[in-house]
Parts: sequence; C-alpha cells; structure tokens
Amino acid sequence: MATLDLPKTGAVPPAFSDIAKTSNDLLNKDFYHTTASKIDVKSKAPNGVSFNVKGQSAHEGPTSGSIEAKYADPPSGLSLTQMWTTANILQTKVELDNKIANGLKAEAVTDFTPKSQTFGAKLNLYFKQPNFNARAFFDVLKGPVANVDCVLGHEGFLVGAEAGYDAQKAALTKYAAAVGYTQPEYTAAITASNNLSIFAASYYHKVNSQVEAGAKATWDSKAGNNVGLEVASKYRLDPSSFAKAKINDRGIAALAYNIKLRPGVTTGLGVSLDTQNLNEAAHKVGLSFEFEG
Repeated sequence: MATLDLPKTGAVPPAFSDIAKTSNDLLNKDFYHTTASKIDVKSKAPNGVSFNVKGQSAHEGPTSGSIEAKYADPPSGLSLTQMWTTANILQTKVELDNKIANGLKAEAVTDFTPKSQTFGAKLNLYFKQPNFNARAFFDVLKGPVANVDCVLGHEGFLVGAEAGYDAQKAALTKYAAAVGYTQPEYTAAITASNNLSIFAASYYHKVNSQVEAGAKATWDSKAGNNVGLEVASKYRLDPSSFAKAKINDRGIAALAYNIKLRPGVTTGLGVSLDTQNLNEAAHKVGLSFEFEG
C-alpha cells in the first residue's frame, strides 16, 4: 500500500519530481510486463558494505545489468558508491549529508567509459527545510548545464517549478511547473512539463486499507486536441500479496501480481494486453524476482 508523505505545516515537502508520486507509482510501479525478466539481489556484508546486483532481459534488445557496492559512515555523513554496468560504464558517487549545512546534501558523480576513454562529472545538491525543498544538478563537463527545481509546501498545498540552463549557449534548455494538494486519503496534482507544452492532471485515492485507485489525463498541446487517459487500481489480497490492474484510452490493459514468498524473497508476474487487437502478437509477459538478505 502506498504511503502518503503529508506536507503539514513545518514539514519538508516532496521534491519537484515527486509532486505526483503517489498516482505515478500506482500507474507505473510493479507492472512487470515492461521487461521479459528482471532480477534484483540486495545484500549487506558484516563490515557495513551493501551490494546490489541487477539484471534484466528486454522484450527486444540486449540483456543489461549492473553491480553496485556502497559504504556509508553515518557519523561523518559520508558515503561512497561504485557501480559497474554491462555497458562497461564505471560510476563513482561520493555523498556528504547534513554536514556542510543543516538540511544540505551534496554529491559528486563521475562516469568513465574505458572503451571510448570518455569521462563525465556531475555535482548535485539537495536542500531541505520546513515547507521548502530544492535541488540543483550540474553537468560540469557538458555545457556546463544546470538543472534546478524547488517546491514550497503549506498545509497540504504544493507549488513547484523547474528550469534548465546551458551556460555555453547562455539559454534556458527547459522549464516546467506543478501544483498539488495532499490529504491522508487522496492526492491531486497538475503538472506542465516540456516547456509548458505537456499538461497532466493526476489523482490518487486510498479507498481503504486494501484498495487504492488513481487516474491520469495528459494533453500535449503541440500534438493536437486528443487527451490521453489512464486509470489504475491496486488491491491488497493479504499481508504478503497484492494485485494491480490498469488500462489506457488506447485499449492497452495491464495486470500484475506480487507476492512475498518468504522474508527477503519477492516475485512478481505481469501481462500486458492490447484489447483492441487480441488476435495479434502485441501482448507482453514479464517476470520479476527480488532477493534481499
């Protein structure tokens, strides 16, 4: 069951990308048909180093995966994460949380591709205060390019904005805005993305402890007058399993089932159906396994 982080007076509101998180999670998360198969293994060594191995097989295209190791030192606020992907990309991330200033988290991320000898470097800042949440992402070697966003919250009301700036071109690269409202049983949000050309209205309702429902309508002002619509629902069968279903205006329906087989072992099964072309081979089936120890 989704949990709602209520931005009450004095509380930290969600990040800009999470203003419509509850409805987006209901519509997109735990639908396993998007990949043919997927595995996620998490473990933690006695010395505190955590490992995460991921792999997935696409319906069309190559199999991909990654291995990640993370070490965190809570007293100093420092953490180091290193990842190696099947695309032969080495990524290193260093984080410093709540030490430079109260509520500020800084992270430096580097990417290295051995085959092409190319480097990437990014600096990200996250700043949280009561009723305020801001982020800044700097691509140091490209542009440089900066993407910033912030959200103000008060008694359930949220308002946020996002902008991107390319220093080399001295021009805005993107801008967006969003408003939202959150209560214990429901959330609603309106977003305007892609330079205020794509508008979306979403709604999430926690009907009771077992049932959740939500919907999202999207309109691309540059593509015409058609409005895309998607509705979804989640039903918790028992404490260890749940089922989800969704359908959109194009007649694409998806079903998913998730069950916790035992502590640390979870599996999911999903299927997608083109209800307007049931005789065609456009349907997809996916399987997911998660292990945590």
